[in-house]
Amino acid sequence: MENMPEVKLGIVAVSRDCFPMSLSISRRKAVVAEYTKTYGEIFECETTVENEVDMRKALAEVNAAGCNALVVFLGNFGPESSEILLVKEFQGPSMVVAAAEEAGDRLCDDRGDAYCGMLNASYNLYLRNLKAYIPEYPVGTADEIADMINDFKTIARVKIALSDLKIIGFGPRPQDFLACNAPIKQLYNLGIEIEENSELDLFEAFNKHAGDERIPGVVADMAEELGAGNKKPEVLEKLAQYELTLLDWIEAHKGSRSYVVIAGKCWPAFQTQFGFVPCYVNSRLAKRGIPVSCEVDIYGALSEYIGQLVSDDAVTLLDINNSVPRDMFESDIKGKFDYDYTIKDVFMGFHCGNTCTTKLSSHEMKYQKIMARTLPVEVTNGTLEGDLIPGHATVYRIQSTSDAKLRAYVAEGEILPVATRSFGGIGIFAIPEMGRFYRHVLVEKNYPHHAAIAFHHCGRLLFEAFKFIGVELDEIEYNRPAGDRYPSENPFKA
Repeated sequence: MENMPEVKLGIVAVSRDCFPMSLSISRRKAVVAEYTKTYGEIFECETTVENEVDMRKALAEVNAAGCNALVVFLGNFGPESSEILLVKEFQGPSMVVAAAEEAGDRLCDDRGDAYCGMLNASYNLYLRNLKAYIPEYPVGTADEIADMINDFKTIARVKIALSDLKIIGFGPRPQDFLACNAPIKQLYNLGIEIEENSELDLFEAFNKHAGDERIPGVVADMAEELGAGNKKPEVLEKLAQYELTLLDWIEAHKGSRSYVVIAGKCWPAFQTQFGFVPCYVNSRLAKRGIPVSCEVDIYGALSEYIGQLVSDDAVTLLDINNSVPRDMFESDIKGKFDYDYTIKDVFMGFHCGNTCTTKLSSHEMKYQKIMARTLPVEVTNGTLEGDLIPGHATVYRIQSTSDAKLRAYVAEGEILPVATRSFGGIGIFAIPEMGRFYRHVLVEKNYPHHAAIAFHHCGRLLFEAFKFIGVELDEIEYNRPAGDRYPSENPFKA
């Protein structure tokens, strides 16, 4: 996908001077061999760090190789100060991981004690106010370390991307959508830049694109993508004009940043002035790696982008919208799936039409039914409708509170292969213990109605990424299993 950084990994082995350096070197080589065989390229630094002079030499090597993410590998106990100075001076995300002992008959001459050294490394990080990624269980054999490094590559991609990201917004949040408002201070704390523009600025740029010679090519591409679902061909030219407007705006306004996402406005005046709704264009940009949130939801756009970085796939933003009627639950869901879902475990996720074609079971480009209740139908054309593809799903969001505290939630479940019988881009979601999660996280913690959706189970890496970028542990919530009580949950059940 576009709009994401390439992570170039480097690995540096460290060695305490009273342990055999050869042990760290041989273990490093084994890790590199396993990683290369399974996952691909990683730069192997030839310098093994025993002291600060070695540290500077190794740092020069990984920088010269163009590495932007670093694995500090404790092949033995390791020199705690020099190895952590390497983390401090490397200008990118770092991981610290340690070698497990290989065999019982080698515990005299080839015992590395990296299990112990990891404790000193973590304490030294704390003393220096540094953050490195430390896996759930950071000690392993070569193949296990290779798997940990692959996880780190994803987490590092999030960190690298956010430090080079700009969020471009258009217009204030609509009236009665106060939930999409949040302080922007935490965006700056994450290293993100933000550019907020007037809708008039966007409208002016759109009008200047009238007659753009590229429009016919975009219209043809849209028609090919939509196929038989092209139910509103008369609006494609305006949609193509709008798509080119956004893409040109990104190029002209990204400034010093490499990556951009958009928080867009879509009502109440957008339809009457532009003459369409932007949902289908938003879906096309999301498909190519540029998420566009609805209703100027800045943290929604950020959430989408993080999920894209973690899943390496298109994502969407949906309203946690409506309950599933009991008759539908009884006829289409109850007792039909591996997990014994209750009616409180299921809900419908919906938005007007911003989900890309590849994430819909079938699709039609139509008008927006809710807006058409108060506006002429012809100015509400441009939504992409259809039921979401069934399969794994992760529902998640990162958000700032009104007093500028960063928090997040992650819940894994599935999109059911059940017809929604409704309109818009919509699907029936099933998440174990959703009813409790809805009340004691989404409601209790004052989250807005917008949720980012990844079409994979990626809760584990999202959780790690949220920790690594700075969300406090007690501010990351998840759907707790039965018997694991939320702090606000009444212990006396009805």
